[in-house]
Amino acid sequence: MPLEQAKKIISDIRKGNIAPVYFLMGEEPYYIDGIADYLEETILSEEEKGFNQTVLYGKDISVEDIISSAKRYPMMAEKQVIIVKEAQDLSKSIENLVSYIENLQPTTVLVICYKYKKLDARKKLAKAIQKKGVLFESKKLYENQVPDWIKRVLAAKGYDITPKAAQMLTEFLGNDLAKVNNELQKLQLILKPGEQINAQHIEDNIGISKDFNNFELQNAIGSKNTKQAFTIVHYFGQNPKNHPIQMTIALLYSFFGKLLRYHALPNKRSAAKELKVNPYFIKDYDEAARNYPMKKVSAIISAIRDTDMKSKGVGANNVSQGDLLKELLIKIFD
Repeated sequence: MPLEQAKKIISDIRKGNIAPVYFLMGEEPYYIDGIADYLEETILSEEEKGFNQTVLYGKDISVEDIISSAKRYPMMAEKQVIIVKEAQDLSKSIENLVSYIENLQPTTVLVICYKYKKLDARKKLAKAIQKKGVLFESKKLYENQVPDWIKRVLAAKGYDITPKAAQMLTEFLGNDLAKVNNELQKLQLILKPGEQINAQHIEDNIGISKDFNNFELQNAIGSKNTKQAFTIVHYFGQNPKNHPIQMTIALLYSFFGKLLRYHALPNKRSAAKELKVNPYFIKDYDEAARNYPMKKVSAIISAIRDTDMKSKGVGANNVSQGDLLKELLIKIFD
């Protein structure tokens, strides 16, 4: 997991085990920024930074410029730090960096931030960095991994969070870890360490309704609470900008897809692992499975696909999002 790898890198730096090169790459910028910021803040003292810390940007320089800067000697300090941000702009020529990596300047700490892309592991540069320094890939989390990530991040700060509250944040913010972390920091400013963050805290401080959201809609449908489901869908229809139908369709498609797999599991005790959901929510799948036989689930998935097409204007011109969702609920509860 990127979180554990990032923690180890930070821990090594803290202990004074500083690598001569850090190549930080991948689809998730949160960890890349976090490690780079930590290096920028801690390697040199404030007095040393003026002459010995340089921040470069990929769009303004060449690989040769990086090499030239990295080969310089520090002034009145043991090390110099060169940080290259947005290095993905140098993707066409980044392999030219291999000549420097193979002959590193021991008094330079070179930090390359290579966001949204990654090096070809078969080529020389990746192999050279792995041998001489740190090659870190920051992978994007799947949305079903985000609630657990939220729980672990908060636990490290002395907080806890209910499964529902973590799920509400994930539904609202997706897997953009920077956005999620910003909201978590707001909550930490308001609440005392040791407190458990719940759905009411999320509603009061972040503005996500604890009663009218996709998570509650999924629960209402799973438990066949028709009144609650139609109430939530009506609310969505009145607030289409805050509750776009595409997000609702995606969540329901995922839920019923997992429910279909749940039906097929020979051993329900392994359901959480197989479905990749928090064990806390398995009771919801168990209840939904009793309410919707496998054949019915297949028909519902087909209806969700049909609604998705209509939401994109295929066969349903000028039909509101709210009406499309109500039509879908009728098919689900039929």
